[in-house]
Amino acid sequence: MGQRTPRTVGVVWGLLILNTLGSAGAKTIIPLPRSLIQLVTMGALVAAFALALVLNPRLRIRPGGYLLLLTLLLVPSVISSANPESGLGALFRCTRLALFVSTLWLLSRWWDGSSTFVRHHIRMYLAVLGSVAAGALLSPGAALPDLYGGRLVGALWPLTPPQIGQYAAVLIGLTVLLLLGHRTDKGSAAAVIVPSAVLLALTHTRTATLGLFAGLALAIGSLVLTSAAARRFFVWTVLCAALAVVGFGPALRAWFLRGQSQENFTSLTGRAKVWDALLAAPRTAVEQLFGAGLGDKSFGGLPIDNSWLAVYQEQGLTGIALVAALFVVLGGGALLRPPSLSRACAIFLISYCAIASYTEAGLGDASPYLLHLAVAASLLAAPAEAPALSPPGGSGSRGGPHALSPNREVT
Repeated sequence: MGQRTPRTVGVVWGLLILNTLGSAGAKTIIPLPRSLIQLVTMGALVAAFALALVLNPRLRIRPGGYLLLLTLLLVPSVISSANPESGLGALFRCTRLALFVSTLWLLSRWWDGSSTFVRHHIRMYLAVLGSVAAGALLSPGAALPDLYGGRLVGALWPLTPPQIGQYAAVLIGLTVLLLLGHRTDKGSAAAVIVPSAVLLALTHTRTATLGLFAGLALAIGSLVLTSAAARRFFVWTVLCAALAVVGFGPALRAWFLRGQSQENFTSLTGRAKVWDALLAAPRTAVEQLFGAGLGDKSFGGLPIDNSWLAVYQEQGLTGIALVAALFVVLGGGALLRPPSLSRACAIFLISYCAIASYTEAGLGDASPYLLHLAVAASLLAAPAEAPALSPPGGSGSRGGPHALSPNREVT
């Protein structure tokens, strides 16, 4: 039996989530200077690292492929950002990424395959969505501005529709899986799922919606052979989806198109034009291999909105290879595990991030997507073993069988 996770670990996780909320977005009810928001988010990261260091002063860690690959991702980030043409902002972002990864290493001591970090994830993002709902109630006009086509934004904290949609989708998916695994009751699950679904619908975020349904299909599919609840849920979901398509087809199509023209829809709201320009831009051999340095995930003043192309722009082909390896390691680890709730939650998070990577950036820098994958890594970690007791009159466990255990923490 492993050691109990301190409650303060949840505080550290909340600070990491605060750091990844970003500083750009919609206009808020009370105008917040971007410099103030950046000070709060960066201060949250520094506080998270310091608090994690206090919790883990002996630097005990759980080695794993996910964190090792994230650490290696720092190499092309530093090489490209060290170029004077990248500016001081690139080096600042490198420092932020290094602190972010270091904090995850310190927290890895408590990665034991349990749902601990899933619950931290749900609580923190539920608080974020609570602020979105509060902003919508206080000022519907600010929360549903014409600038974003009437889509829901953060009126208290500057959050964009895709961000809110992402948080809502992840909350719904994880809560559904906890319900199927009998880790929560129906009332508590409904209190999370219903409001989150309403917020997701108000954001009109297609990527989050597709990621939610595809991720849940794969996750529940991994439980179908071993869980009667999963089989019932799967059958009812398919029936309800079929009835919804038949009865509300035109309304669903209108929601999905968001009033866009066919040309705008096929070009992914203009994203394809930015992607073509990025791929056509001339690059030196060094830039192609290591990128142009960490930036704001934009090209020519327009957002890239694709994790793979954003990584290619900022960390080059080396970065793409490392990010691809992240999915291979986590996905392979999930496939090799026997069916369980932890495995299902990990599959949901991995598949959601993989789907969202096509129209959202963030896999190459400190972001909610890396936190989602970190939760997946914690779910796939082997349970930590309790320290072996020394035999009476013995010399301790240094030479015992536990000394060679692969699940042992590294100091």
